[in-house]
Amino acid sequence: MATSNILVLDDDQDICTLLSRYLTKSGYTVATAGRGSLAKELMTGQRFDLVLCDHRLPDTDAPKMLEHIRSTSPGTQVIIITGYSEVRLAVELMRKGAFDYIAKPLYPDELLMRVQDALASPGAEEAGTVKRATGGGTAGRAGADSEYVDGTGPSSINIAKHIALVAPTDMSVLITGETGTGKEFVAKRIHRQSARSSAPFVAVDCGALPKDLAGSELFGHTKGAFTGAVNDKPGSFEQAHGGTLFLDEIGNLTYDNQVKLLRVLQERKIRRIGGTKDIDVDVRLIIATNEDLQKAVIDGRFREDLLHRIQEFTIHLLPLRERREDIERFAMHFIAQANVRLDRSVGGFEEAALQHLLRHSWTGNLRELGNVVKRAVLLSTGRLIGVDCLPAMMLAGPSASVPSSGGTGPAHRSEEGLRGVAQQAEREAILSALERNGFNKSKTAEQLNIDRKTLYNKLRSFGLEV
Repeated sequence: MATSNILVLDDDQDICTLLSRYLTKSGYTVATAGRGSLAKELMTGQRFDLVLCDHRLPDTDAPKMLEHIRSTSPGTQVIIITGYSEVRLAVELMRKGAFDYIAKPLYPDELLMRVQDALASPGAEEAGTVKRATGGGTAGRAGADSEYVDGTGPSSINIAKHIALVAPTDMSVLITGETGTGKEFVAKRIHRQSARSSAPFVAVDCGALPKDLAGSELFGHTKGAFTGAVNDKPGSFEQAHGGTLFLDEIGNLTYDNQVKLLRVLQERKIRRIGGTKDIDVDVRLIIATNEDLQKAVIDGRFREDLLHRIQEFTIHLLPLRERREDIERFAMHFIAQANVRLDRSVGGFEEAALQHLLRHSWTGNLRELGNVVKRAVLLSTGRLIGVDCLPAMMLAGPSASVPSSGGTGPAHRSEEGLRGVAQQAEREAILSALERNGFNKSKTAEQLNIDRKTLYNKLRSFGLEV
């Protein structure tokens, strides 16, 4: 089996060197770049299976690099390296096609696990970002079921009822909800409870498909249909024949591809790009989106007739912050998964750590919770996960408000705003230093060049429970 090629893109030369050495020892071929321009040159000369991309770069940033990679090398996976305070941005990048994110500070075991997951994903095996899974078989079904866990709150119970009702039918299902709420897991659960469970489940991330390749990925193409089409290629509809096709982030499809999709749903036939014959397809369609498609229709970005076709049955997934009664159950599920992956035997959370989990805003929803728990299992040295294993930004809670001194004029508001910016920067610097030093306050005070008493006073003033 060929060695996977990895590109590390970070302006911190120490990080590039450390990651290069570690990943090379793990059996990968690694190149490094400190600027986006150099990375683009390297990618022109060779193909990389995975890019580890820092969120901030001297000449560009992760969103622009991700857009470039998606358009020039759609089979390359991307993992974003970011600070924990930028998780919301990282989740948005995942919606646009990044495979995952990893928060600093970086831990070797966690990094290697994410790299292995990215390289093992079907999207890394061929250009296109089409993910495939095959149903059927007792062992396969048991392993797949372990990916999903039912919540116990009213919303989770209602979702389970809806899945049980719609799964045996052939109705199209529209799954809505924020990024990271588990839309693909619900789609897989519907597939496994349907009569099509022994046939393929094919997932396509429409948000990660380059616009000029989306038609080819969905409907296939014939040899010579366009530059680079060296062979006939079946599209996702043909691959899912007899089974289920899951279209994630459908709102990203171009208007032309929406027209083609509507025709397929009406006639149950597809025509490959460059082809002259219609091909019959028998596919159950499940669609997901994190945007308001009704608004997209009003804005002229989405066809109203297509919307009516795909929302025969709708399941809405609430964000994790609105179903806090399920957080502990989901977290324990992620602990069990991480124990297997990391060969650990963590049994749960200390009460203080659990309370932080229950209070956190979870902008990244289940995906963010899963990442936090895996990281905590990695850092834990005992049977229970303590507060010191959680990211520092989680422990801070909401930013402390800047006290008012009673002024009301423009000068006062400007002064108050500047003070707030300075306090927020100071707060984040303290959190970052605490995490780097394993929450050792003496080392943190020394590193920040302040005495321990001053550090304690600042922690209290910012409301930091560390």
